[in-house]
Amino acid sequence: MNHVMIGLLIMMTAGMFAHGFWKSRKHHHHHRSVGHKHGGSILSVDYYAYASHMRSWNATFKIIFSMLCLLLCLILNNIYVSIAVILIMGYMTVVIGGLELDHYISMLLIPIVFLLFGSAAIAVGFSWNPVGQYNLNVFGWFYIYCSQASLWKASGLIFKALGAVSALYMMTLTTPLSELIVVLRKAHIPKVIIELMNMIYRYIFIMLDTHSRMKNSAEARLGYVDFKTSCYSFGQVASNLLIVSLKRGTDYYNALESRCYNGDLQFLEEEKPIRKNQVAGAAVVVALLILIKIGA
Repeated sequence: MNHVMIGLLIMMTAGMFAHGFWKSRKHHHHHRSVGHKHGGSILSVDYYAYASHMRSWNATFKIIFSMLCLLLCLILNNIYVSIAVILIMGYMTVVIGGLELDHYISMLLIPIVFLLFGSAAIAVGFSWNPVGQYNLNVFGWFYIYCSQASLWKASGLIFKALGAVSALYMMTLTTPLSELIVVLRKAHIPKVIIELMNMIYRYIFIMLDTHSRMKNSAEARLGYVDFKTSCYSFGQVASNLLIVSLKRGTDYYNALESRCYNGDLQFLEEEKPIRKNQVAGAAVVVALLILIKIGA
C-alpha cells in the first residue's frame, strides 16, 4: 500500500509540474518579478500578497480552505497526507498564485532549518552501550544511535509541520493583511486583538526596514570590513535600532491620527464572489487527503 501512495504522490507532482511548466510557457511574455531583493524575502510578504494572481479569490474562502488543510494535516497524522498538503499548497502559491519558486523556497528554508534541529532530538539518542539499528561510537566514550522507528517518527513530524506551514504560507502570500482583518471581523474576533495584531505586524516591518537601512549605511562605510569592525558596527546598529524604530513608530501613529484615526481601523472591502470551480477544487483536495489517509 505504501508503494501505491508513493506512486500517487509522484503522479501528483508530475501533473503539477507539467501544468506549471505549461502555464509559465504560456505567460512568459507577461512575466515580471515581484518584490524587492533589498531587505530579504520577509519584507516582501505584502508585495507578494498584493501581486498574487489569487488575490481576486474570495478571502474568506482562502482562509477557510487553508485552515481546513492545516487541520487535516494535523488530525490525520499521516506522512503521505502531509506531503500531499505541501505539494498542493506549494502548487497553489507558486503556479496559480504566480510567486517565483526561488522566493517560495527561500521562505520555506527558515522553518526547515528549525525543524531539522528540533527533530534531531527525536531521531537521535545517546547511550553508553551500542543500541539501536544504527549507532556510532564517539571517541570510545559513548554511542550516538537511532532506529528506523525514530527516523520515521522524526520525518513524520517534519513533514507535518511543513504541511501546516505551507498551508499558512498559501494564505498569507495570497491574501493582503487588510482582507485578513476583514475576515477576522466577520468571525467576531475582539476588536482590540485585531487592532493589536495590525499594529504589531506593521511595527515588525518598521523595525526590519530600519535595521536594513542602518546595516546598508554601515556597509557603505566599510563597517563590516573585518571581524573587529563588524562587532563594533553590530553594537552600534543594535543600540540605535530601538531608538530609531520608536521614532518611526511614532511617525506611523501620527500618520494614522492625521487621517482621523479614532481607534478603529477601516478598510475598503472589495466584493469577490466565490466561484463554483474553486469550491469544487477545494472539495476534491479535501476528499483526496481523506482517501490518502484511508488508503495508507
